[in-house]
Amino acid sequence: METPMIGRMSGRAVVLLLVPLLAGCSIGDVRREPPTASPRATVTAPPPSAAVAEVRRVRVAVAQRYAPPYVEFVDAEHGYALFANCGEPPPGDDCPARLFATDDGGRSWREVPHPHPAAENHQLYAAPGVLTLWSEPHGWWTSTDGGTSFTHALDGPPPQWVGAQSRVQLIEDSGQVGEWDGQRLRPLAAQPRVPGLNTVDAGDGPLVVAAGEKDGKPYAAVSFDRGRSWQQTPVPAPDGRVGVLRAVVERDGTAWLVGERPDRNSFPALWRLRRGWDPISADGHPPHIQSVAPIGGGLLAVTGPGGAGAVGDGHYTTLLWPIGPERSLSVLADGTIVAVGGDGGILLGVGRVAERRWTKIILDNS
Repeated sequence: METPMIGRMSGRAVVLLLVPLLAGCSIGDVRREPPTASPRATVTAPPPSAAVAEVRRVRVAVAQRYAPPYVEFVDAEHGYALFANCGEPPPGDDCPARLFATDDGGRSWREVPHPHPAAENHQLYAAPGVLTLWSEPHGWWTSTDGGTSFTHALDGPPPQWVGAQSRVQLIEDSGQVGEWDGQRLRPLAAQPRVPGLNTVDAGDGPLVVAAGEKDGKPYAAVSFDRGRSWQQTPVPAPDGRVGVLRAVVERDGTAWLVGERPDRNSFPALWRLRRGWDPISADGHPPHIQSVAPIGGGLLAVTGPGGAGAVGDGHYTTLLWPIGPERSLSVLADGTIVAVGGDGGILLGVGRVAERRWTKIILDNS
């Protein structure tokens, strides 16, 4: 599905870039009776040699003409699935969107009545406590109660979604750093002086990092008081050029800079904030990667041609995870790792750092 103006969020470790805030026009709630839950999953135990600990496969009453759903989890237990493509876009009245939710990690799924199932383009965005649906060209529907009720906005993205991203964000219209006040993003009184500023991120504590790139060179500024004041922090020159510089701050305050290369898939330049920005080497790393995400313990996980690996202490180490080269990693708010793409289904990795128990979620239609 083609994504409209809103950015993707896949957990705290993925930086949302520029999210616009436009005034919404509420026209009330859409309330319906709670639907009946789907049958429980068929749980199978993989062979002992497989790294996936459990496969949760559920069949739902959706016609076979629908393509596989778009699935998004917000933590290890809660997720949504949207069936919205019958193979002949744009979908019409004969291909209404079907929306499902799980509250038990994909073991069972219940249908949630879609507030506007007939549209030219459908999108689903989920964050802790917020479900947002885009039904082009009819507008946005947002729920804060798991789909029991929705509010409609003609313009978007809705404030509830914007506020769910991070307490500190970039304001698209002005390019300034703003703080969410419960209703909108208000520009901070003090702004970081970062050439080419394009990302800002914050953890649960007072640390905020702003980063940018200009003429292939990285720049960053750091705030230790929630953005009330800023310190420009030199970033050592990388080996080669940087195309996009992303700031990533973990919940515990560990901060990284990820310098994506101009071709977007060559191995990135990496820095970690200690006394300053320390370059992170990774002897033995693959030449190209699919994704990179911090997993705690001072480690970054990457996916590439050889599957998954970890960067730390100057070395690249292969991880014995069931992650193929086409899967991309992201980290949810509760620390669960999500791996999407590749051979279908979604992989959820629960645990700490590199020690993860992997579950595969498959949602079939019949």
